Amino acid sequence: MALSFTHHDGRDAGALTLYALSTCVWCRKTKALLQQLGVAYDHVDVDLLQGDDRNEAMRQVSRWNPARSFPLLVIGNRSAIVGFDEERIRQELSGGEEK
Repeated sequence: MALSFTHHDGRDAGALTLYALSTCVWCRKTKALLQQLGVAYDHVDVDLLQGDDRNEAMRQVSRWNPARSFPLLVIGNRSAIVGFDEERIRQELSGGEEK
């Protein structure tokens, strides 16, 4: 089953997927940071999904984060950042160099 993600245009920083909740302050901060950094990413607000779509989203979240907490930013299908960690997000998206 394929989930429907919202795409945000920007510079290519690799495949970025954000799993969020529409009511989560830290999720909004993560979205704002990604916009500020000008990177392209896909996101889905899991709490707005229903039925099989929500179940599939939670399965995907559980793969990276068994505690199933939000926000969850998956980077290039190789690593994930759980929670709002501005320093780590900036570091990961700058190629590992702190700016």
